[in-house]
Amino acid sequence: MKQYTRSLLSRALCGAALIGLFALAGCGAKDSQPPPGSGQPDKFLYDRGNSALNDKKWLRAREYFRQLVDNYPQSPLRPDAKLALGDTYLGEDTVESLILAENEFREFLTFYPTHPRADYAQYKLGLGHFAQMLGPQRDQTQTKEAIAEFEEFIERFPNSKYLPEVRAKFREARDRLSDAEWEVGIFYHRSRWYPGAIDRFKSILKQDPQYSKRDAVYYYLAEALMRVQLAAEAVPYLDRLIKEFEQSEYLDRAKKLMDEAKNVAPVKAEVKEIKKS
Repeated sequence: MKQYTRSLLSRALCGAALIGLFALAGCGAKDSQPPPGSGQPDKFLYDRGNSALNDKKWLRAREYFRQLVDNYPQSPLRPDAKLALGDTYLGEDTVESLILAENEFREFLTFYPTHPRADYAQYKLGLGHFAQMLGPQRDQTQTKEAIAEFEEFIERFPNSKYLPEVRAKFREARDRLSDAEWEVGIFYHRSRWYPGAIDRFKSILKQDPQYSKRDAVYYYLAEALMRVQLAAEAVPYLDRLIKEFEQSEYLDRAKKLMDEAKNVAPVKAEVKEIKKS
């Protein structure tokens, strides 16, 4: 239902954009049209569009690229113009334009799945969602969609020149999603509802083992475990913190908590052995 609703919205926005485009075309400057008798009208439109795109004149660039896409279906420049259309929407950077950008890049991948620039389309599709991500205390739908598109890129285009940037953006998006879980976990910890904090922190480590702030998760998870008398279970998390992070604001506190946990854990073990006997 969500995808269907978004699809309807995308079509509505596309329709509105096209109406505005045709209005612009009707009253635009004469140089928006290829010269009469031009041998390469598609190249004329593409070059003019790129020039406007480089100058960040999004609407003007869109006018040229749209004419090329709609009027020259056999042009070898049509796929590039389709991508450039998406770039004009990304550059405009509004809620509506980002949805329209997604539509352009997704259509490109549908029509040209094996095109040499398919990696670019997939990369920009992820960026469209990335640009709409909200803070960790707000809805994370766009974050999840950005992660999904970046994962698709990494799987399909392991040799792409865009891979390093995609990995960086993926890590940032994944951190944002884990930040949302962290905010809840630390709230539970400060409220002294340690079982809830433990569940949240463990979920982060399970779902995102490379979380950039996992040193904080290790420490507060271990501390919460200590609070509920599970010192032995706290030790491995403190050990990970100490071994994985040469520099961390939690390092000194972790070492002190480790000594405390090791002193408590053997006593608990001895009590269990006595009860068994």
